[in-house]
Amino acid sequence: MRIYGLQKLSLVDYPGKTAAVLFTGGCNFRCPFCHNFGLVQDPGEPLDDGEVFGYLKKRTGLLDAVVITGGEPLIHPDIADLIEKVRALGYPVKLDTNGTFPARLAELLTRGLVDYVAMDIKNSREKYYLTAGCDVDLDSVNKSIMLLKSGTTDFEFRTTVVSQLHEEEDFVNIGEWIKGGEKYYLQRFKDSENVPYGNLTAPSDSEMERFLSVIQRFVPNAALRGI
Repeated sequence: MRIYGLQKLSLVDYPGKTAAVLFTGGCNFRCPFCHNFGLVQDPGEPLDDGEVFGYLKKRTGLLDAVVITGGEPLIHPDIADLIEKVRALGYPVKLDTNGTFPARLAELLTRGLVDYVAMDIKNSREKYYLTAGCDVDLDSVNKSIMLLKSGTTDFEFRTTVVSQLHEEEDFVNIGEWIKGGEKYYLQRFKDSENVPYGNLTAPSDSEMERFLSVIQRFVPNAALRGI
């Protein structure tokens, strides 16, 4: 399986661990606020596998874990092969996903291939297609939510909050949807030159706090991230 990016050290992508981050290419979403849109649209040439795994092998005992993100990693049928190669070096693996491939996610969980899952909750059901930039099979998203909540693998739900896409009522609907999840994070949108659409803005601190207070009625341990 091809890897299109390597962040050699991250202190924030795997909670409580130092990690390397591997980026896969391609995604079935077209989120207007995506920071990795280049990987979605035109990932370019893949990295040399030997160099990537050579680095990971060299850092064994110094790094705590590996994060696999994208793009959408689960779009690739051979994602399990990549994770097995990483785990063979002794690393715990965190997977980032949009939750639209529940069967593939279930396989990874059943086989014990991932140690932590971060699943994006883009918005309320009614506005999901706007936030994902395309039509979305919400049944698949719901299956992934239920799969994580009913399993034993550590996980979190998270939402990137954009002023033009989210309002208070959306978090009431999200809260009702994911109720029972132990960890949920709201992270504020940050603009950059990689974001595919302009004129998007971040909520203020007070708005983020207000959204958090709404979601905590359903997920008491919900928190703000990066604020």
